Amino acid sequence: MPNLDRPDLSLHYEMTGNGPPLLMLAGFMSDHASWTPLVPLLSAHFTCIRPDNRTTGRTTPWDAPVSITHMADDATALMDHLGHERFHVVGHSMGGIIALDIAHQTPARVASASVAASAPVRLPRNTALFASLIAIRRSNAAPDTWLRALFPWLFNPDLYKNPDAVETAVAESLAYPHGQSADAMEHQLTALRDFDGKLLAHPACPAQALMGAVDLLIPPPHIKAVLGHLPHHIIDGAGHSIHWDAPDAVAGHIVAFAKQNSI
Repeated sequence: MPNLDRPDLSLHYEMTGNGPPLLMLAGFMSDHASWTPLVPLLSAHFTCIRPDNRTTGRTTPWDAPVSITHMADDATALMDHLGHERFHVVGHSMGGIIALDIAHQTPARVASASVAASAPVRLPRNTALFASLIAIRRSNAAPDTWLRALFPWLFNPDLYKNPDAVETAVAESLAYPHGQSADAMEHQLTALRDFDGKLLAHPACPAQALMGAVDLLIPPPHIKAVLGHLPHHIIDGAGHSIHWDAPDAVAGHIVAFAKQNSI
């Protein structure tokens, strides 16, 4: 599997598909596997490039210095390594903040940016939630307890109409061999606590915001307050895990926006 050696870490990434490059940046606690529902829908249109952000997946060491800018620089270095001067980018949640940081630092390189379930804001409630989840993971609770506490915040509530779907999601999460540890999760949380998003809300490149209508973590009003001046779409039936709840709609908006802003 490919890795890019950086001064302080080895950055793991995956590539699938053919077409113009699409850099896909995962959210907090997530790695390249979080894009699983979208890759089959996008790989006919793009070369889908999916790094494991610092502290996640097969990027090592897990405790390398971490910040939004560190992760943005990793992603830009990866595109340099792959020979892509210009590219499209999509980021989910924290990945959307990373995408906006790239757009701020090197706007001429970004043909289009799609920011999904994200905005450059710090919500103390969310960092408190994540800290509580870390505490649960470090307690004597069963290994699935923290996931069962997290999932209602992530997914459309309709998921809970099918108990088998919930159990499948829990089982697959526990079985994933490259899941983030509690220590790595706490380390990555410093990136969300410390970033300053004041300069990121007005990217100097084409950008759009995609919002989940029932997103509890970053509700549409919070996103609109910061990114409402951008083209934006509210996707019915989608929670914070917008690309899992409504992959076809999300893929459609990414493809259409990239076509409007071709490389």
